Amino acid sequence: MCGIFALLNASGDPARIRSLVVEAASRLRHRGPDWSSVWTDGKSNYLAHERLAIMDPDESANQPMTNEAGDITWIVNGEVYNFHELREEHNLPCKTSSDSEVVGLLYEKYGPKFVDMMDGMFVFAIVDSRGEEPVYMAGRDHMGISPMYIAYGDDDSVWLASEMKCFQHQTTIKKYEFFPPGHYCFWTGGQKPDFIRWYGPQWLVDEDHIPDTPADHQALRKTVVDAVVKRLMADVPHGVLLSGGLDSSLVTAIAVKHREEARHSLDWSDKLHTFSIGIKGAPDLENARKVADHLGTEHHEFTFTPQEAIDAVPKVVYHLESWHQVRAAVPMFLLSRKIKALGIKMVLSGEGADETLGGYLYFHEAPNADEFHKEVVRKTSRLHQWDVLRANKAMMAFGIEARVPFLDRDVMDVTMNMSPEEKVCEAGRMEKHVLRQAFDCPDDPYLPHEVLYRQKEQFSDGVGYDWVEGLKSYADSTISDEEFENRHERFPMETPQTKEYYLLRSLFEKHFPGDSAVMTVPDGRSVACSTPEALSWKPEWENIVDISGRAVGVHEASNSEDVSRMGNEIGAFSNSARRQYVTARSVPRKRFPGTSAAMTRTPRSTTARRKVVIKC
Repeated sequence: MCGIFALLNASGDPARIRSLVVEAASRLRHRGPDWSSVWTDGKSNYLAHERLAIMDPDESANQPMTNEAGDITWIVNGEVYNFHELREEHNLPCKTSSDSEVVGLLYEKYGPKFVDMMDGMFVFAIVDSRGEEPVYMAGRDHMGISPMYIAYGDDDSVWLASEMKCFQHQTTIKKYEFFPPGHYCFWTGGQKPDFIRWYGPQWLVDEDHIPDTPADHQALRKTVVDAVVKRLMADVPHGVLLSGGLDSSLVTAIAVKHREEARHSLDWSDKLHTFSIGIKGAPDLENARKVADHLGTEHHEFTFTPQEAIDAVPKVVYHLESWHQVRAAVPMFLLSRKIKALGIKMVLSGEGADETLGGYLYFHEAPNADEFHKEVVRKTSRLHQWDVLRANKAMMAFGIEARVPFLDRDVMDVTMNMSPEEKVCEAGRMEKHVLRQAFDCPDDPYLPHEVLYRQKEQFSDGVGYDWVEGLKSYADSTISDEEFENRHERFPMETPQTKEYYLLRSLFEKHFPGDSAVMTVPDGRSVACSTPEALSWKPEWENIVDISGRAVGVHEASNSEDVSRMGNEIGAFSNSARRQYVTARSVPRKRFPGTSAAMTRTPRSTTARRKVVIKC
């Protein structure tokens, strides 16, 4: 991972523009602390790169990169896991061992269609100067694991950046938005880029499609193992984030068992290094310690206090570029700093399995298999605004790259094309039971039985709830009753319904003012991290406002006094708000070309949003 910035078809004094580009790109230096470079064609195009050197740390692999003729230049953020195969299969004239080099060379040979050849997480920008006028291309990976935003100038310029903080206080910009996952743009100067879908499996683009493929435990196990092994590719020290839950424990177990199979992986330690964090006594710490002891990893355990977490909130909102998922992002942010201090640059993480396999506890309440699948698609297709965004930006705040094996394209081909009847939580089956069964190998076990069949625990619960209580108390003491009473005047869009979210929304507005910024943040109506659409599953959910996974009554701790108190303290939203929500759902949605309804969102409506209080 790195930070990229592009200003294309710019107008004005070249010296002034270069200074602007250098300053804007420097806002990404936390993503790429190793080196900074800026390229220009001497006319109106600029590419800037803030490098985090993971593959081929030598300076010869610095970006921007150019082809042999010097008429194609490109920048990349991410990893192309099959770069070695692409080099050999397509006879690419590579000069380095950097995976980023194949991007421009494949483009030179095949044009825009090359994107589908790459297996990885990536965003890129290319300037092709072979013709009389330059041609531009930009693209993003299938799930939006690597972040990218696009902005449009009033002088017909186009801006691209890994994070939208680069666009703030740029007077030329009239609008910006996130670059949609699984799309690319191909355009010339003066044109507005059109998004062209390159990743379009049926489960994603056909909202009426319900897959019927039976579960194949062996195929699922093999693709997940392969996905973990390929992500051990690194020329720098690396490890695994370990919470002790199913997903991170499986990733760790696979990495330990199959470590010797990894290609292009630095052999820097006798043991795999694992990392966990929580408040002293938190469930995650104990569970992670047990797994690490069983697997024999070099385990690093860190703790934080509620006050340290509260102190970090302003910085977390700045780096996250969202007011959602702050509770989960703060521990990752603090852990990232600790990991950075150890000299680690890359970690594997377990994001994605809960979405693709329906692992959140509220999935137990899905009314039928078809609706279960539709919710899985909604959750998965929106990951670039939720868990994937949080994992990427919270870790990259200190230059730590997070890789997510469960969102590997081959893994998703198996999980997302599997019949939902195989995934549903019924007849006593646990959430993600198909994944548990795939790795239930008594003759050669990956994990102890008690870990393999441990119930889902949301990260913000598992690291310790004391800090969340502290955050709520801090917000109550910081935001006056008068401010909160007048919240609709200050925030007519996405009006916060608790003082905690008023505080987070205020911090977001401080760094990212304007409608464009707000529009990049998703609709947060939820129970226990559901989508807004899933609220219709149970009428009583209109009175539950707890973002904890324990709130849906499935978790073994869901009936405790503390969890009941969580919901009572936040309050409930009214029947009138429910009617407004149903009305809002019926409004036609804006879509990117070729996208399904799952990739879209309901237009902002102050009336429809005002009384909705549950957030994830």
